[in-house]
Parts: sequence; structure tokens; C-alpha cells
Amino acid sequence: MVKIKIRKGDTVKVISGAHKGKEGKVLRIDSSSKKAVVDGINIVKKHSKPNAQDPKGGIKEKEAAIHISNISLILPDGKTTRVGFKYENNIKIRYSKKTNEPL
Repeated sequence: MVKIKIRKGDTVKVISGAHKGKEGKVLRIDSSSKKAVVDGINIVKKHSKPNAQDPKGGIKEKEAAIHISNISLILPDGKTTRVGFKYENNIKIRYSKKTNEPL
């Protein structure tokens, strides 16, 4: 089992794929499929039939999920980093492996 080290609300950068280089905030994580939905990344068009909530229907744009191996956490200075876990005073914390500082 792979531990998902990226959380909802983190700012991430796409490191591979069609959207390489783009940045956004994580909206939600699906731990079972190891995918994340990132704001403004991997936009797809969804066709919807008219219904009670949307009487017009039409083509809507929404974010699709992207695999977590294709995104990397961004530090406040704008650089990407890998994430690790360590214990400080019996409290488990996430830390940046590049700067060795807590996140």
C-alpha cells in the first residue's frame, strides 16, 4: 500500500503529462484509486441532458482526476519537493525532504 502524502488544500505542480508545468490547489483526493482533483488542471467537457436542476443541459467543463504520481507539492518559495513523515515529541508531522522543514 502506498501512503498518499498530498492532502486537500495543498498547492501542487504537475510534473508529467499533457498539463506539465501547471499549478493548482488540490480540491479532493481519492485514496482508493490514488488520484487527486486539482483546480484548473485536466479540464474535460461533460455532456449533460436537461433535468430539473439544469433545464437547459448542454456541455459543462469540469476538472478530472490526475494520478498522484504526476503531481508534486510546492513550497512557499515556489520550488517542488517530496514529502516525508517523522515524529517530533511523539507527534507525527509532514516535512519537506528538500528543506527538512515541517509543512
